[in-house]
Amino acid sequence: MRVLVSGGGTGGHIYPAVSLVKYIKKKHPDAEFIYVGTKKGLESKIIPDQNIPFETIEIQGFKRSLSPSNFKTVYLFLKSISDAKKIIKNFQPDIVIGTGGYVCGSVVYAAHKLNIPTVIHEQNSVAGVTNKFLARYVDKIGICFSDVASDFPKEKVVMVGNPRAQEVAGIQKSPVLNEYGLDPDTPTVLIFGGSRGALAINNVLLDSLSSFKDKPYQVLYASGEIYFDEVKKKWQSLGEELDNVKVVPYIKNMEHVLANVDVVVGRAGATSLAEITSLGLPSILIPSPNVTNDHQTKNAQSLVNKNAAIMVKNAELTKETLLSSIDQVMLNPNVKEQMKEASKNEGIQDATDRLYRLIVELTS
Repeated sequence: MRVLVSGGGTGGHIYPAVSLVKYIKKKHPDAEFIYVGTKKGLESKIIPDQNIPFETIEIQGFKRSLSPSNFKTVYLFLKSISDAKKIIKNFQPDIVIGTGGYVCGSVVYAAHKLNIPTVIHEQNSVAGVTNKFLARYVDKIGICFSDVASDFPKEKVVMVGNPRAQEVAGIQKSPVLNEYGLDPDTPTVLIFGGSRGALAINNVLLDSLSSFKDKPYQVLYASGEIYFDEVKKKWQSLGEELDNVKVVPYIKNMEHVLANVDVVVGRAGATSLAEITSLGLPSILIPSPNVTNDHQTKNAQSLVNKNAAIMVKNAELTKETLLSSIDQVMLNPNVKEQMKEASKNEGIQDATDRLYRLIVELTS
């Protein structure tokens, strides 16, 4: 099996692709892969580290306002289709899979023109611009939220879920919290604002740190590198009286930490929600306001509607709203258990199996 994957720009587009590649490698040890991205995108750092062959094309997104750079965008798009065709003809894939981002627009469209079977994967509850464009050309569209089905041709849509969910679902409980100076047997709240952190969450945490003193639970806060020094200084100033709170810049083994906490507080990115629900974790979601079509709010609302999460809007995030939301879950065992069950019901733990079956169907 020869598989070409393309997607980039954000981790939400890249990590599901990586999970899929790992899965297919286990099924087909002799399978060959190539990942097409851009030189400047996050994929250029992540994919080579995964030992997946990596090729690049040059492309950029359209400006929403009138801009001379849009002329360059059109030129690059047309050129990138030609470049993608060369890569495809050279690699001769059995299937081409797009996981979102501008780069996969050119690659998947080129594959369609060359009569290669194609699949796109939409992680969010609102379709991205690129996937909307590709919808008319691809053979199948895998989705993670039922709400997004209406954005695509009905006959092409298949509910598959996010491959990251299946990868995380199999992780067992462990003493991993010891690595962060926390007690694995104490109820734990994990707070993070994404890999780079989030200014709004950081500011409220700085104001809230001392309020966690004497709580019957412990807190692990991943601040992001750019906010770490500021938070660490405040945390250390509180001294030993706050030994139930630990602050780190980044959590590398996030999936193992997730499997050992009770509640997650953070943004509402698609990959995070897939991981959270696959483990049946209650969550307090603070959607980022800086995303296209406000899709994180819609992602979060899908879990709120099922009583699996509490949503605190970014504009309403304060010390009071944060602490009351955490206490609402952590201090009420019945609430926590109900949210846990609701979250687990929303998880798709066989997501990669489903996506793989779709690939087999198209390549058989």
